[in-house]
Amino acid sequence: MNEKTPDSAAGTDVPVASAAEGSATDASAADAPGASSSWSSKPEVDGTAPVTMPGLGLRGTALFLWRQLTSMQTALILLMLLAVAAVPGSLYPQRSVNPALTDQFLEENGKWGEFLDTLGFFEVFSSPWFSAIYLLLFISLIGCIVPRVGVHLRQLRAKPPRTPSRLNRFVGHTRIELPGADADALLEQAHRALRRSRYRTEVREEKSSRSVSAERGLLRETGNLAFHIALVGVLVCIAGGQMTSYRGQVTVIEGTGFSNSLTTYDSFESGAWFDDQNMPPFHFTLDDFRATYVQPGESGNVGEPRSFEADVRVTTPGEPEHAKTLQVNKPLHVDGASMFLLGNGYAPEVTVTDPQGTVVAEGPIITVPMGDTGYTSQLVIKAPDAQPEQTAVVGYFLPTGTIDEQGPHSLYPDALDPQLALTVHQGDLGLDSGIPQNAYEVDVTTLTPVTGEDGSPVLLRLYPGQEFELPDGTTVSFDGLRRYAAFDIAHNPFERWVLVSALVAVSGLILSLFVPRRRVWVRVRSTADGAVLEVAGLARSDDPALEGDVHALASKLSTAQDGPLPGNTSSDDARLPRASNDSSEGSAQ
Repeated sequence: MNEKTPDSAAGTDVPVASAAEGSATDASAADAPGASSSWSSKPEVDGTAPVTMPGLGLRGTALFLWRQLTSMQTALILLMLLAVAAVPGSLYPQRSVNPALTDQFLEENGKWGEFLDTLGFFEVFSSPWFSAIYLLLFISLIGCIVPRVGVHLRQLRAKPPRTPSRLNRFVGHTRIELPGADADALLEQAHRALRRSRYRTEVREEKSSRSVSAERGLLRETGNLAFHIALVGVLVCIAGGQMTSYRGQVTVIEGTGFSNSLTTYDSFESGAWFDDQNMPPFHFTLDDFRATYVQPGESGNVGEPRSFEADVRVTTPGEPEHAKTLQVNKPLHVDGASMFLLGNGYAPEVTVTDPQGTVVAEGPIITVPMGDTGYTSQLVIKAPDAQPEQTAVVGYFLPTGTIDEQGPHSLYPDALDPQLALTVHQGDLGLDSGIPQNAYEVDVTTLTPVTGEDGSPVLLRLYPGQEFELPDGTTVSFDGLRRYAAFDIAHNPFERWVLVSALVAVSGLILSLFVPRRRVWVRVRSTADGAVLEVAGLARSDDPALEGDVHALASKLSTAQDGPLPGNTSSDDARLPRASNDSSEGSAQ
């Protein structure tokens, strides 16, 4: 049966079908051509073609990716990733700094070391993944900075924003009625007060009042931009320095010198754009090296170093020779290069003759400290011209030596009782194989030790001035003792610009953190018996002093007027500005 219900909208009766009838009706309606199975007007529900969003396309996708890359959030993430990526460079030895230590780490760690080497952990700062982060950060920062610079320049040229119609929505809103006050004089006084406080001001004529719109703190954004631009400058200077700089290490014995040429360095590395023809010409001679250590009875650990000093004489073209003293962290700057004192050690003067009486090795021999506090040092002498067989003398130099159950070692780093503990080996040193070898190492397992009558290797213990002859006629003498110093010489034309950029970045960061950006408005409306003063402010960042400054400005302007305050009260408190109850921040637009 059909029932009728009143339609509240049309005021007519609408027939309602029963459940069975409704099913049949729906079925027949669905079969009708072009009929919809529901009452929805949405095409995707009515059975028509669904709505499809237009594709971004190649240009739209590229623009989207560019906007994501040049967002400040991406720049911060990349900056954090760059800091994290630099961590392995401080945890693992780098080939560019100490290749010997890198090779030692690889030998000691086997497959784990090979895996890290494959990932580039021993050449972090030149690895592809570190360079990718570096370049992405560089592009992201430039993409962030360029639009912001344009916006900031327009802000610097623009006038302060108009005064909002309802100042009671802003911080520190104060409304004061000033009977007998001159509205124009009051506005002019507000204008001068704001100008003295370093505000950019604009006086505006309104429908029934006049106002001063003031703004201050654009230096905050200037500092922010300076920080980011300087950060880009640091990245550019570091990259330029890597491409044009050079760094080399050299070991110089007392009494000898060094000339700044590529062939005289012990190790050398340079950037891709460096030209060795542009190396600054200079020469220096190491006259004396001094080291002091903690002695028994003094405060500190016995043998701990106190100071290292190297006296050098420097000669540069066109200038007289001058003497300088290098210390740790006090480098010598000469002709565009910086010379740092890296290390030191002992160079005993040893002479070796073969059984035929020919001197096959002579002079000061650089020894390598083994890392103990006593400066026990390893000594290696190779004599490939010895006859009838090539000879190698290996052992230890002991500044204050002793030989006990622990073997040869030094008790104190200073040369109080210098000794040599040596063995002599003969055989093929492998120098003719064409494979480069470390001058401070020799593989004695391939050599035959010189033995005594009992068949055991001959152990030599020499003091300065002593000579020992082996059973086969080979002689070894300890003639004297010198010291040596290791220097690191670096040239980076971008070094000073890195410092300038870093100082600008720090200055900009300070400005962006401590300069508040704020807006202050003063409105004066003339009344029949005087004027009404309104003052309010708006902070663009956290500025807890703004409300107090707004109240102080209102108090200063009101107390400068001769007219009485509302209520004609004589109380001193009556002359203080009255802030409205609603002092929440609002929009200036």
